[in-house]
Amino acid sequence: MSRLKMMVVDDSNIIRNKIARSLSTHNIDIVATACNGEEAVKQFAENDPDIVTMDLTMPRMDGLECIRELKKRKPSTRILVVSALADKSTAIQALKEGALGFVCKPFTEDDLSDAMNELLAGDA
Repeated sequence: MSRLKMMVVDDSNIIRNKIARSLSTHNIDIVATACNGEEAVKQFAENDPDIVTMDLTMPRMDGLECIRELKKRKPSTRILVVSALADKSTAIQALKEGALGFVCKPFTEDDLSDAMNELLAGDA
């Protein structure tokens, strides 16, 4: 199985690094990172990732708008929301827009790993 390409989108550099580190054991290459939705759309076009981890609260373009945009460009993209918003309605909205999973911040490496395993289960 070829390695999957992933983009990490979060306005916090610390969180981007933590996600990248946490998922390094999976069969995934981090091909891009972005600190807001606008940058994510640009990086997405250049790097064509299979998987995206998406924060919801970001400057310039929020996560929901970004999910919408990425799904328009490549409907098969698998999006995992990683956000501090424990607000159920926002999480539900993200899933309606096409996200496949949700991890609440603060998260452990296990939380993230479990969510990614679920996201990738369809490939097994």
